[in-house]
Order: sequence, then C-alpha cells, then structure tokens
Amino acid sequence: MTARLLERFARTKLGFFPSPVHPLPRLSKALGVEIWAKRDDVSSGLAFGGNKIRKLEFLAAEALANGCDTLVSIGNIQSNHTRQVAAVAAALGMRAVLVQETWTEWPDEAYATTGNILLSRIVGAECILEGRGYSTAVKETWEEAIESVKRQGGKPYAVPAGASDHPLGGLGYAAFAEELAHQEEELGFRFDTVITATCTGSTQAGMIVGFRAEARDRRVIGMDTAADAAMTRAAVTKIARATADLIGLNRAIRDEDVLIDPRFAGPAYGLPDAATIDAIRMAGRLEGMLTDPVYEGKSMAGLIAMARNGELPAKGKVLYVHLGGAPALSAYHSAFA
Repeated sequence: MTARLLERFARTKLGFFPSPVHPLPRLSKALGVEIWAKRDDVSSGLAFGGNKIRKLEFLAAEALANGCDTLVSIGNIQSNHTRQVAAVAAALGMRAVLVQETWTEWPDEAYATTGNILLSRIVGAECILEGRGYSTAVKETWEEAIESVKRQGGKPYAVPAGASDHPLGGLGYAAFAEELAHQEEELGFRFDTVITATCTGSTQAGMIVGFRAEARDRRVIGMDTAADAAMTRAAVTKIARATADLIGLNRAIRDEDVLIDPRFAGPAYGLPDAATIDAIRMAGRLEGMLTDPVYEGKSMAGLIAMARNGELPAKGKVLYVHLGGAPALSAYHSAFA
C-alpha cells in the first residue's frame, strides 16, 4: 500500500537499497530474545551513509527540480546528518554549506576536527562553526547561511536538522516500511517490535506512517537520544501526522502510536553514559557491529536493558534498525580509553 501512496513523489536514487536484514545470533543468545538488525548503516553508502540518505532521496529530487545549486543544512559539530548532506551534494555536483553548532560539550580537542566534520570537509562542504544548544527549532545561524548563499548569487535549498521538519521529511522511512514488508515476505515471518533511535523525529515518524498503512499494527519504540522526551515526542507526532496527510493515509496517527522511551538518553544530547559505552562494547564484541555514542549506542543500550528486564517478547522477533553513526566514534575516543 505504501508504495502506491508514494508513487507521486519524485525521488533521486542515492542509496543502495534495500538494506539487508540479518540475525544477531550471539547478542540474541546473550539476551534471551531473538534479535535481528536492518542495516541502514551499510546500504546507504555516500561517505559511510546513515539514515538521512533515505530522506534526502526525496529532498534532493525537489532541490534539483527547483534548480537549486546549494544544499544548506544545520547540525551539531559531530552531526551524522550534515555529513550525509555534504556527501549528497558532492554526488549531485552541488555545493554544501553546513552550519555546525555546538550541541554537545565534549572535552576533547579533537572533537571539532575529526569524525563526521572531517568527512564533510573531505567531500568539499563549507562548514560554519557557529551557534550553540540542541533544539528542533529553526535557528538564526541556519537562516543566515541560507541568506548568505543568496547574496553570493547561489540558489539554496534548505535542509533542516535531520532532514526532519520538512514537508517531505517523513517520506524516506514511510517507504522503508514497504521495503521491510517485502523482506518479511521472503523471510516468512513479521517482526513484532521495531527499535530505533529517535531525535529530530522524521525517522520514527516515517516508520509509524508506513506501518500504519499495513493491515496489522506493530510496536515501534523510539529510544530518545535528545534527553528531552517531550520535545522528541512532539516532533515525531507532528511529522507523522503531516506525512500521513501528505500521502493521503486513510488511518489516523494516534497518540498511542508514538512510543518514546526516555530512559536511555544519557545526561544530554551527544553525551554517553556508562550504559551507552557498555552497549557499544557489547554489540561490537558479540557481533562485530559498531554503534555510536550519540544515537545507536543509546538505542542499543535500551534494547539490552529491555531484554534483560523482560520487556521484550521472549518468543517474538525484535528488529533493531541500525541508522549509522559510527564515523563519530573517533571523536569520542577518550570514552573508550
């Protein structure tokens, strides 16, 4: 159903989809729950990829159709999102201007020079280090960068933080749901619970919309990584309902569809706690799967704790959606010393 609903939206192929789904046997054995992973980290390509590539396929198509020559976006200094915007711009022959704000106070002099921001610079992005404080609100630093491109004679296309609060922001993960449904047909079973990191909102929101288009409900748990569950819930709900309206979904997005778990966000956005670091080590040592201190390490910490606490169905099948983020690990090297 979702594929038909999305047919009228232009899309520029950027990733290498469908992303694979595979079991995590050693982690499953350790936790007593059958866990699989869907690897958007490895199939989205473009400068180590990540979940934003799915969203940018729709935004980039609109940017090209409008004759834009510059993608202008915003994120933290170690933003996975801005790295992916930079990579998309490079692949399409466009310019990228990235506002890299300080959303995280991490005490390492290499934090602003390695990891994601290094990759953004390598692929040719202009990185503007201005602004402070995580928020999903529109920032003046971003608006000024957009106006600066115009003054220089360019035609900017505005990409909000996380490619989220944008009319097309939820489409990528609405399409993800259709992709997963085909894979489940091939596997011969369906996943009861889907676990994902959630922050600016459109990844989880798109999943909710895509799964609501199915005949059977499933639980989509968003592990808050913003350390502000109320803001995250508001963002996910807003984007999910706007996306449902955009595609003409005939099923309402209910409050109970938006499941946000605030317990594993750590002390603040971008700051890991001991549970995050332990989860990164566990996934790495049992499955050779790398997760990061900002997003995936926190969602993995949530999955581990829920399994140990008996909050996940012992006889069900759990899908962990890996959204990328590992390029940030080098910026957090002191956490693993």
